[in-house]
Amino acid sequence: MPTFKEQFWDPVAGFGVTFRTMFRKVVTEQYPFEKMPTAPRFHGRHQLNRWPDGLEKCIGCELCAWACPADAIYVEGASNTEDERFSPGERYGRVYQINYLRCILCGLCIEACPTRALTMTNEYELADNNRADLIYEKSDLLAPLLPGMEQPPHPMLLGDDAEDYYRGTFSAPPPTAAGGAGAKEATS
Repeated sequence: MPTFKEQFWDPVAGFGVTFRTMFRKVVTEQYPFEKMPTAPRFHGRHQLNRWPDGLEKCIGCELCAWACPADAIYVEGASNTEDERFSPGERYGRVYQINYLRCILCGLCIEACPTRALTMTNEYELADNNRADLIYEKSDLLAPLLPGMEQPPHPMLLGDDAEDYYRGTFSAPPPTAAGGAGAKEATS
């Protein structure tokens, strides 16, 4: 035979959370109409960064792909030539893909990058209705060209060699927004 506590008190106690929250004000998220700002260090979509003259920071070393626990990154490196230079070093990332169907946004790839070419933005809306659109190519990940930057391939404009870029000891000032191609002539 059930005791008084088991028969009467336990069912009422089970509804305790319901009774406590029944008269509180309801908090409803109005997403996607009202978007709340994310924390400054939020791990969102990846971005491949550029140097101030527009050259890519990625050297195609594939360390980010090795560090990825979900195997979501594919990098194929290629050699720079004097005629076609995409980054200050010997190599650049010719093919760069991140599969956001696999990516867990952990940030280990960011830690592995020796040139800080790969960072994470605060963009978190990565949903799509097509699986193929969630494999981001290099063109989707590259940072946009800011005023004064020149679209690669082009020669190194800020320094004489790759060490100048990596140390931040630029022999020429970054190209100005008004300069564009003219800034290249001024540094020659």
